[in-house]
Amino acid sequence: MRTPGTPFPNFSLPNQDGQTKTLADYAGSWLVVYFYPKDDTPGCTIQGKSFTATKADFDNAGIKIVGISADDAASHKAFCDKFAFTIELLADTDSTLMKALGLPQSEWKGMHFWERTTYVLDPKGIVCKVYAKVDPNGHEMVLLDDIAQLKAQLAA
Repeated sequence: MRTPGTPFPNFSLPNQDGQTKTLADYAGSWLVVYFYPKDDTPGCTIQGKSFTATKADFDNAGIKIVGISADDAASHKAFCDKFAFTIELLADTDSTLMKALGLPQSEWKGMHFWERTTYVLDPKGIVCKVYAKVDPNGHEMVLLDDIAQLKAQLAA
């Protein structure tokens, strides 16, 4: 996995609306990139709802949020529409970015899935913090607090 202090790899992935997004689209802002196993599953729904509920807090703090899974853009669109998500979801259908990051996989009932992992990037695209095996319950509040501390450390 990428470690703090290293650049996040560039990417070119479609969002839920079919628009191609790259790392450069988020330059100049703090960025939360969270990887999740699968659209419309319990933990992933909790996480999407939590980020949507606190999106104004992230916006006010100058932080953008992007969720990524191996599901396609149409699946992301249905997931966003079903739960009225206001966050952006990107489709890494061939898992190129997840492989480049070295994200771990787990197995459940014979299926392999990418483990829930979150990266915090500074405005230059440098990894500041990595969260592995994320518990989706309350993770958004931990991120807001931790990023506030990171910003204060960098300003000092």
